[in-house]
Amino acid sequence: MSEPLPLPGPALALLELDSIARGYVVADAVVKRAAVTLSLAEAVTPGKYLLLFSGEVAEVQESFQAGVETAGRTLLDKLLLPMAAQGLVDGLQGRFSRIDGESVGIVETHTVAAALLCADVALKRAEVVLERLQLARGIGGKGVFVLSGEQHMVEAALEGAATAVESHLLLTTELIQRPSPELRGRVL
Repeated sequence: MSEPLPLPGPALALLELDSIARGYVVADAVVKRAAVTLSLAEAVTPGKYLLLFSGEVAEVQESFQAGVETAGRTLLDKLLLPMAAQGLVDGLQGRFSRIDGESVGIVETHTVAAALLCADVALKRAEVVLERLQLARGIGGKGVFVLSGEQHMVEAALEGAATAVESHLLLTTELIQRPSPELRGRVL
């Protein structure tokens, strides 16, 4: 997701399917049901189809329901955020904050929807910033994001993220206290 996504908000929704062909059908159902902006509709490895859309709350909810019904058994994961955290919206649009926080938190999930939910909860729970967000591409369909801030805030954010999704969707949460400058420059 290299170019900025149109996310007029305040609500956003994501449907993650295991069928590319069905993904096209679901995308059509979503945009026909209500006035939403289709921000992302694409196939990603390993053969998943991601559909991200946003708009006013009622319209997104209606389109979300139509998408879930149309997806049927091909639905791997889903997410509906009536009021997405601004830091998450910024991250989806490729705008990240950078602070030299004393700690860094990393969250890795098995699905994109789980990553977005964990990031939303983490950003709402504690005073942290989203520094990096990688979704699906190049990582086998997973989601990974990096937060930074004061250690106690990062710990609270990670705790919130870990409890936001079912345990089988969360791969890991990691905390790095006082990351080395080389790590900050090369990896994070």
